[in-house]
Amino acid sequence: MSDGTVLLMSLTYVGSGPYCYANSLAMILDGHAPSPAVIEVLTGSPYGMQLIGGRLPLFDPYGWDPEIGLDAAINLLGWDCERTDGGTPAEALDRLRHACQDGPVLAGPLELGLLTYQPGSGQAVGADHYLVVLEVDDDGVLVHDPQGYPYATLTADAFIASWRAEEIAYLERPFRMRHAFTRREHVSPEEALRRSLPAGLAWLAGRTDLPVPPGTLGQAEAAERTAQLVVEGLDPEIRTVWQAFAVRVGARRLNDLAVCLSSLGLGASAAVAAQQARIVGGLQGPLMSGDDAALAAGLRRLAPTYERLRSLLVQDATSSK
Repeated sequence: MSDGTVLLMSLTYVGSGPYCYANSLAMILDGHAPSPAVIEVLTGSPYGMQLIGGRLPLFDPYGWDPEIGLDAAINLLGWDCERTDGGTPAEALDRLRHACQDGPVLAGPLELGLLTYQPGSGQAVGADHYLVVLEVDDDGVLVHDPQGYPYATLTADAFIASWRAEEIAYLERPFRMRHAFTRREHVSPEEALRRSLPAGLAWLAGRTDLPVPPGTLGQAEAAERTAQLVVEGLDPEIRTVWQAFAVRVGARRLNDLAVCLSSLGLGASAAVAAQQARIVGGLQGPLMSGDDAALAAGLRRLAPTYERLRSLLVQDATSSK
């Protein structure tokens, strides 16, 4: 198939997908929230690709992680909140219990594999997750899990085990939560997206102010090296992460970016983002069928698009002023 992006670039994807922190923030902000698609773009996640430690390829920018993204989105939307973490399990649970008395709490990252109400749980797999805590009492913890589990319950001990998130590399201290959200400024989704463009350009250019594991590559270098890893024989563990998570979330992020850029009148940039979305989404089939030649070829087609998007976004942003 060709990359026929002109017809597709403004079609919003609606359906299931691993948008846990965007969906959780949308629940917290309730009627004041823009769509999860806008929130995801505001986090900066669509603006790049990284090969973490030279081993784990993900479709988000060099040096980016969900904690950076969440803080960015909350700020861009004109909100403030309290962010706490650390302490003993008992102290963390007590903080959470008191915070829930004033309203829902955005908790995470948690370890997805230890959320006992999810089928197949019971073992830490290093998969990060975010959810909304509604209530903590003697019977346990009540949550809205955006993975498809409203009003799910688990014991306090099980929640703490997941919330400790010991295998989530980017989390410095366990038991992180955000609560006491207050609105300091009314910002429309369109204005928030416009304000996010400089950060998007910084991600595309390759930020150097963030710590990354040795061997980490970004953007075109990440795509090219990942293609080579595929040719050499992709690690089965990495293949599983890609099959279950990385490709589908990467394609959705890029499609949301294309729709958002188009809504701002940045047509040339939106077309490139739509092309990226189609390329990344098109990796799922070869990934599942074992057609590694097609998988590597797709990654090589993707590589030059990051600089193309950066260049066009500079032009689009300048001409729209």
